[in-house]
Amino acid sequence: MKSKDDLKWQVISNTVLALFSLAALLPFILLVVASFTDENWALANGYSFFPGKWSTQAYSYILQNFSMVGRGYLNTLLVTGIGTFGSILLTSLFAYALANDKLPGVRILNFLCIFTMLFTGGQVASYYVWSNVFHVRDTYMALILPNLMMNAFNVILVKNYYKTSIPASLLEAAKVDGASEFGIFLKIVLPLSIPINATIGLMTGLAYWNDWVNGLYFLTARKGAGLFTIQLILNQISDSISFLQNASGSATAGIKFPAATARMSIAVAGIIPVLIIYPFLQKYFVKGITVGAVKE
Repeated sequence: MKSKDDLKWQVISNTVLALFSLAALLPFILLVVASFTDENWALANGYSFFPGKWSTQAYSYILQNFSMVGRGYLNTLLVTGIGTFGSILLTSLFAYALANDKLPGVRILNFLCIFTMLFTGGQVASYYVWSNVFHVRDTYMALILPNLMMNAFNVILVKNYYKTSIPASLLEAAKVDGASEFGIFLKIVLPLSIPINATIGLMTGLAYWNDWVNGLYFLTARKGAGLFTIQLILNQISDSISFLQNASGSATAGIKFPAATARMSIAVAGIIPVLIIYPFLQKYFVKGITVGAVKE
């Protein structure tokens, strides 16, 4: 039986957590409701949880312009998928090397990893390198490689997971049996590191899905418009109310553009895939972030 103090503490903690959950949930509910609000009513009265007039005009307009919005959605899926897979692969390989204390030069590699968390070359230098050395402007690589492919924080998480959750004796036994380093990594380390890989995959995937900075820097409206992701399209709408109307061409030139509610409807469309995937990765995320954050 719980004491009165325990019950009182449980009620208080549950109430606080419920309020925090509600605070996180209410903006999303308002976003969905606003996307189904009539454009004229929203402009006259603002967004409300209980709009006076409902409408699907914003979603109808998106469907009528699906050639552009759908391409942005497809670009986002493609960039997120390739970028997340590449990030997990590179991060896991680098972390596997750092987790081996007997590797020659591992201290130097650790220093370089930590150094990149504290200092960078600056945005101007990075832009020059990516644009003039690697020539990624107006290509898919501009949305995948800069800034997001790998970061030191994820590497450290994975390295700590390897050192605390995968027994060294297991790896030694595999080496005694004649397994190569690549074979050990592929057949033993990766299968045992699903929680941490799911964790960094979720964080990296969210970063790619929500990214618009790379497109802003490295894509031009004249050559790179066909590579715009859904976040870039939403950002363009925020900057210019008439973006979708101007970009949709003459086929829908006579249709009034639902600017205010279109922002909300595209935002809802951008969030749905994350809401679908997250519940399946939540248990791995909690375990991976807890174990991977343990200090050596």
